[in-house]
Amino acid sequence: MPDAGTATLAVPHAIDLAAPRGRVYRSIVETVGGTPLVALPRLTMLDDIRATVLLKLEFFNPLGSVKDRIGVAMLARAEDEGRITRGRTVLVEPTSGNTGIALAFAAAALGYRLVVTMPENASIERRKMLRLMDVQIELTPAKLGMAGAIRRAQDLLDSLPDAWMPAQFDNPSNPLIHAETTAEEIWTDTAGAVDLVVAGLGTGGTASGIAHRLCPRKEGFAVWGVEPLESAILNGDEPGPHGIQGIGPGFCPATLDRSALAGVLAVSEREAIAASRRCARVEGIPIGISSGAALHAALTLAAQPEHEGKTIVAIVPSFAERYLSTSLFNGLA
Repeated sequence: MPDAGTATLAVPHAIDLAAPRGRVYRSIVETVGGTPLVALPRLTMLDDIRATVLLKLEFFNPLGSVKDRIGVAMLARAEDEGRITRGRTVLVEPTSGNTGIALAFAAAALGYRLVVTMPENASIERRKMLRLMDVQIELTPAKLGMAGAIRRAQDLLDSLPDAWMPAQFDNPSNPLIHAETTAEEIWTDTAGAVDLVVAGLGTGGTASGIAHRLCPRKEGFAVWGVEPLESAILNGDEPGPHGIQGIGPGFCPATLDRSALAGVLAVSEREAIAASRRCARVEGIPIGISSGAALHAALTLAAQPEHEGKTIVAIVPSFAERYLSTSLFNGLA
């Protein structure tokens, strides 16, 4: 029998979401995807919104975020292309948290060592989750944002033997997995009735992948991006510090295809937190801060007369519990 640390697992590029229940999964990496779409009947009623607003709850992924999809997909493709070898290659990645956690569970399950660099203002919950999975963390100054974490990761990559960077901001597997899985799930679950998708822009992979797959399929379909008002570079402003972890890296990544988007809405940290809290209070769905930004943007679009009767899906990247030490929970003790 092969050793558990070196046994080969079949991890396809496109995760099989059609597999029936009544089976034993060979590894946790096979449980990614298939997250639910959930309506917001009370919020839309209270706001007198005449569009259907749905949340794509990505915290139903095994490690609790949308990034689980790319964590598995990037490693699977790198293995298939012979770029990395289990038990030998060291993975190095800059992240604000959720991609690091996604890579951590995939690396542990597949047999890789992982080093992540991240801004020092990343939530303590994320750091503890990483350390629980035996990840080495290198913290970088908060004022440098993701750009500082990226520079530190590149330094480590150059100094470590047999190291490889998944490079979520550049890796084509990022938007591709969202085209192959996230977009198809939304299309199937709405029976093709989806008209707009709203997604926060970190790497931009989620928004770009969905747009690439669904825009050619349905006339009038559109994807809207969301960035922090405090660092609205896609709207022509200068990059700046902000408290919406996971979006607004301060630059335009290669994985973001701006031409595929209908537009980019700027949402403040205050608006994002208010929407997150309201979603928990009114609908019983506790969502993270970037999720609140996407929800605020979706409700803004839904209230516009031209979107009456439309179906709008907001991507919810993560659960509120990953933000216990952040401003989302201030004053709630």
